[in-house]
Amino acid sequence: MDSQHFLGFFLLIFLQSCLVSADINGSVLKMKTGTSSVPFDPTHVTQLSWHPRAFIYKGFLSSDECDHLITLAKDKLEKSMVADNESGKSVESEVRTSSGMFLQKAQDEVVADIEARIAAWTFLPVENGESIQILHYEHGQKYEPHFDYFHDKANQQLGGHRIATVLMYLSDVESGGETVFPNAEGRLSQVQDENWSACAKNGYAESDHMVVDIWLNFTAYTCTVKPRKGDALLFFSLHPDATTDTASLHGSCPVIKGEKWSATKWIHVRSFDRSKRFNRRAAMGDCVDENENCAGWAKAGECKKNPTYMVGSGGSPGFCRKSCKVCS
Repeated sequence: MDSQHFLGFFLLIFLQSCLVSADINGSVLKMKTGTSSVPFDPTHVTQLSWHPRAFIYKGFLSSDECDHLITLAKDKLEKSMVADNESGKSVESEVRTSSGMFLQKAQDEVVADIEARIAAWTFLPVENGESIQILHYEHGQKYEPHFDYFHDKANQQLGGHRIATVLMYLSDVESGGETVFPNAEGRLSQVQDENWSACAKNGYAESDHMVVDIWLNFTAYTCTVKPRKGDALLFFSLHPDATTDTASLHGSCPVIKGEKWSATKWIHVRSFDRSKRFNRRAAMGDCVDENENCAGWAKAGECKKNPTYMVGSGGSPGFCRKSCKVCS
């Protein structure tokens, strides 16, 4: 067995050992199931690089799931922003010229299924992830090389650094739009292919790096990934010891022909959901509604029917305290 398929084989054996009755080991790997659920099959995973740790999953999303995510985003796109390295605030930059929007977590059954599948693949809980961001790149649009881990302290308060990124390709791209890792191990070896854009062949800003079509040449040091509808790229921004990995520098080459749609899930070292809620409560206090449906639920009697969620219990405040009129 070659090394490129070892990870997929290992994960398959591991998952088979986990997917057993709770009577045997008291633990079951749980995934949300539904009409839109696609089976999670680790044998579809191929190792691309160990520096950075990067893996590709062929057919992670179905064609219908890709189209559904695009439909959810199409009329809500805004210019993409970047995080300021000092303040952490979102600012406009010519480094990133795409447009995008964020879905809500578990916005519908399809989104919830995808989020559960990501958690199963990465072995990182759903609550550690940010909401999925849908991105659209038109002709000439790109995202220059950058890191997904943070340089500012403000964003690190929300669940810590981003440890991993799952980049899902929602469309094929006729030309351009490749994902590149200029600092990846093996960058001094290069395989030329006339189908790649100049950015992919020469590297961003003409830096040398290796270019391999992952479906034609399997290698441990792949540094460029061509978008293919339904595929997903997983890479880690931190080393196993939790220090930042500069080899995770990555960018999106300009689209030359066609358009590019993608979906990004950033995952943190700690719970992003709880950190975000804690910060919101620190700013607004406990007498708030944290769900737009709180008023309707309160009128329907949910404050008494479901007091733990609506009002809270012990030291954990509920999500609809204002509508339940338990505070002022």
